Amino acid sequence: MTVPTAILLISCPDRPGLVAKFANFIYANGGNIIHADLHTDFAAGLFLTRLEWQLEGFNLPQELIGPAFKAIAQPLQASWQLHFSDTIPRIAIWVSKQDHCLLDLLWRQQAKEFAAEIPLIMSNHPDLKAVCEQFGADFYTIPITKDNKAEQEAKQLELLSQYQINLVVLAKYMQVLSSEFITKFPQIINIHHSFLPAFAGAKPYQKAYERGVKIIGATAHYVTPELDGGPIIEQDVVRVSHRDTVADLIRKGKDLERVVLARAVRLHLQHQVLVYGNRTVVFA
Repeated sequence: MTVPTAILLISCPDRPGLVAKFANFIYANGGNIIHADLHTDFAAGLFLTRLEWQLEGFNLPQELIGPAFKAIAQPLQASWQLHFSDTIPRIAIWVSKQDHCLLDLLWRQQAKEFAAEIPLIMSNHPDLKAVCEQFGADFYTIPITKDNKAEQEAKQLELLSQYQINLVVLAKYMQVLSSEFITKFPQIINIHHSFLPAFAGAKPYQKAYERGVKIIGATAHYVTPELDGGPIIEQDVVRVSHRDTVADLIRKGKDLERVVLARAVRLHLQHQVLVYGNRTVVFA
């Protein structure tokens, strides 16, 4: 059985002695650090780190670790998150009509490639209901138009609360979320069928074909009110040539989208992504 661990993600103004101060908090309470990574953004003057330690033998119970660390973090003006590996997150997947990213995530979750539950799938179309129900997830069709967007997003928020969802994954959900929705539920990952910031918006493969590119890509990012402008978690590319048609680009792009989205979701679930400003540090 895997020993449960605690994970701290910390960002704060850079200064001497931070590594020792944070590590000593764990050592002084009997903890055994199993992963430690850090990065200093000199331009921003920020120190960023991820620390993971075993809870077995740690002197503080889980409910007291946060309050104890807060006393250290406050004088350092630190922003921080505390996570526990034995807390199983709950994911909602949102889709439209394309199934490749949805099926890939469902298969990986069923194969235990990442530790999470997927109890809820929502779509603005009914097409994938039968597929989702095969995996034991509840499926809701919530059509969105410009006239009912606010009302339907309210229903979506109710369902996220009802199912106690921690993360929404937009697996080719072809709708733009309102800034009001994102403010109320900011934990959202999107897969974009392009190597952002190039070819943002609609029809990126057509745009890439017309431009005559030699590589195409896919980008997984956190959702913000700026369309396709959120902090990037993962990207990848594949080479294409003058012989490839738009259909070839789409086929190759779908392969990339599956892999890039799965990597991003796994990194998020393992608490290896630290967002600061509109950038990320990925401790992989």
